[in-house]
Amino acid sequence: MINNTASDKVFISIVYLLLGIILVVVLYPLIYVLSASISNPIYVGTGEMWLWPRDITFAGYERVLRNMDIWTGFRNTLMYTGLGTTINLLLTIPCAYALSRKDLAGRNIIMGVLVFTMFFSGGLIPTYLIIKQLGMLNTIWSVVIGASVWNIIITRTYFQTTIPSELVEAAEIDGCSTFRLFLRIVLPLSAPIIAVMALFYGIGHWNSYFGAMIYLSDRELFPLQLILREILVINEMNDSAMMTGTEMETLNEQAKISGIMKYAVMVVSAAPVIVIYPFLQRYFVKGVMIGSLKG
Repeated sequence: MINNTASDKVFISIVYLLLGIILVVVLYPLIYVLSASISNPIYVGTGEMWLWPRDITFAGYERVLRNMDIWTGFRNTLMYTGLGTTINLLLTIPCAYALSRKDLAGRNIIMGVLVFTMFFSGGLIPTYLIIKQLGMLNTIWSVVIGASVWNIIITRTYFQTTIPSELVEAAEIDGCSTFRLFLRIVLPLSAPIIAVMALFYGIGHWNSYFGAMIYLSDRELFPLQLILREILVINEMNDSAMMTGTEMETLNEQAKISGIMKYAVMVVSAAPVIVIYPFLQRYFVKGVMIGSLKG
């Protein structure tokens, strides 16, 4: 046992106090949204429900799950997230590895051009025109194709600081080609950074709505977050979502239900990310620490 001095005990106490405050600040909104989604909208609107649910009701979830736009958006978001993350990784990982190789001619120039795009972009109108000229307007490709320069830099740093140069040289002496070296040696040693990049890109696609709002006009292609935006910002749902064939609700009741529907949709849209994140947390911490802090 190590005997802590008085100053150490004070420091540890302050650290635990700060961590407790941060935990409360982060945890309270999550509990509040979950409680509000199953509470009577009257208590939510008057502020009487501030932490735990009051007069539990699942009316909001019933209407959310009955809304076909929600299911269509959920399906589209799953497709965009899976396909987009795969394409992003196929572009990011090889590009980062190539830029990490010292024998790549002109790699500093290429890196400079990539970094330049982080500070100066063409803007929305030129990007829209390019998407249109490529024939990708109102298609899924307009929201899934691309790669982040920042993620390329993190991945390149990981390769430079984690993959031993001696291992690469030994493989090349044994006659291993660059492509085989990348597939058989580099990729198996890069599971942490691949998991981190998959998490970054996946969350980005899951939460993205602006690109879909600009490039997609077919409602059948709308992602879940665009449907969520309509509920939160426009504050209205189509008639099929608010009432059944025989159910006629008053405008006042509809307003109350739409209030808790907002919280129900928040829970439905955030639940998959919350469920998946704990399984990737170990890789997330390790990959970020190695890929961005070393070197």
